[in-house]
Amino acid sequence: MSDAFIICSNLSFSWPDDTPVFEDLSCTVGAGRTGLIAPNGAGKSTLLKLVAGRLRPTGGTVSVQGVLGYLPQSLPFDGDLSVAEVLGIAPVIRALDAIEAGDTNEEHFTTIGNDWDIEERTRAQLDRLDLAELAFTRRLSTLSGGQVVTLGLAAQLLRQPDVLLLDEPTNNLDLAARRRLTAVLDDWAGCLLLVSHDRTLLDRMDRIAELDHGEVRYYGGNFTAYQEAVRAEQEAAERTVRHAEQEVKREKRELQQARERAARRASTAARNLSNAGLPKIVAGGLQRRAQESAGKAQETHAARVGQAQAKLREAGRALRDEQQIVLDLPGTHVPAGRTLFTGEGLLARYGERDLFAGPGVDLVIRGPERIALTGSNGAGKSTLLRLIEGTLAPAAGRARRAEGRVAYLSQRLDLLDLDRSVAGNLAAFAPGMLPADRMNLLARFLFRGSAAHLPVGVLSGGERLRATLACVLCAEPAPQLLLLDEPTNNLDLAGVAWLEGALAAYEGAFVVVSHDERFLAEINVNRRLTLSDGLLRETGAPAVEDT
Repeated sequence: MSDAFIICSNLSFSWPDDTPVFEDLSCTVGAGRTGLIAPNGAGKSTLLKLVAGRLRPTGGTVSVQGVLGYLPQSLPFDGDLSVAEVLGIAPVIRALDAIEAGDTNEEHFTTIGNDWDIEERTRAQLDRLDLAELAFTRRLSTLSGGQVVTLGLAAQLLRQPDVLLLDEPTNNLDLAARRRLTAVLDDWAGCLLLVSHDRTLLDRMDRIAELDHGEVRYYGGNFTAYQEAVRAEQEAAERTVRHAEQEVKREKRELQQARERAARRASTAARNLSNAGLPKIVAGGLQRRAQESAGKAQETHAARVGQAQAKLREAGRALRDEQQIVLDLPGTHVPAGRTLFTGEGLLARYGERDLFAGPGVDLVIRGPERIALTGSNGAGKSTLLRLIEGTLAPAAGRARRAEGRVAYLSQRLDLLDLDRSVAGNLAAFAPGMLPADRMNLLARFLFRGSAAHLPVGVLSGGERLRATLACVLCAEPAPQLLLLDEPTNNLDLAGVAWLEGALAAYEGAFVVVSHDERFLAEINVNRRLTLSDGLLRETGAPAVEDT
């Protein structure tokens, strides 16, 4: 086993406006595969950037033992870069070509160093990731998003790192590419720290690290084991809360009873003293001592109530805030059998390349169908969604849409006005909705109080998806056909659950492009289409992959 590791000691980081991300964070990641999970905005990507040296901490230290490889969530690659430049081998390739052409300048030998077999090693790595056909001179602008991500991974693996940081590596990867990534990580012997919402990939991890409220907690085993451990913790916490609630009620009841007894005794004592004919000074002393005794008893009971309430607060802190979107969207209802879209012989062209083969694509969408559209990267799935929506005209063929609204959520989530608040955007989509109804609706999408008035531009990816769904699903008129392109990209696990809840309430038809098989199973897809080699085929309903 590798002795590579990561140590973060009393790590703090704040943004330039002094907004803290975390303070005094300490954690250690050793050899093996660690999956890092947390809600959006908790600082997962920031932590990886600090470890990779892309950000400087405002306090504390980061230590990394071994060669570091880092694949960020968004790859800052220029489309004009060549494959060789992305892989970091361009200077060596140029030096090898120069020597082969007869140029024996000493600089070429210095550049090559011990990398005389760089082409063979690189080709072996590319072949392992199914990129063997890529020419070293090919430009990134000609590659699909999934190919770019896979190429970025290959670049890091060529560094032969001891410590590997991966931030959402399955985003934009098709199912075949995800399986190849899984195979690579299954063989990993160094220190891996992986940020992902991909539950299938997280189930290949050796341990799960949960980042929450600036602390890291470790759970041995994969994601399924983590879920079971959290479930057991929650059940125990709920029992503790129930017990603490009962204790508060009991102590409050005893306090009230003590007050009532004291009041009765005081009333009885006052009558007895009056009837006893004692001097006023003696009677006053007796009454004062009785009141003091009653006051001490009440103080004791009040202290016990306070202690019970403190225990309840402590027990409540152990409960997780697992909010779910609960919706009723009758306006999206589509009668069974109603034809929403018909496409006949649809053809599309990307540059000089025809995306669909032969006579083109034929597709009929009826009633409240829940359709999964799958296929390899670059097959034309997003293009087909745009043809269905109508924002892209087919190069040939005919498309017909029923009356009613079609809503398209692209991967970029670019439907909303970034400068306008969440509530303001909803007002634009549903101008007839009363302001109070808008706020109640946004609360069900977990935008409560001041959160509803935040500009969309400052929201996280998961928050922006929730805001977009609120505006799209509750627009006037409500959409009867919903098109979603990789909607789980960049969502945390809670965000995926929110999306599943929203789609469960949606009563119209939808077509969703996704490579997340568990997500497709959770949203009850009842029809599956696969786009491959330019042909659209019916392939049945999806099944969850074995892990």
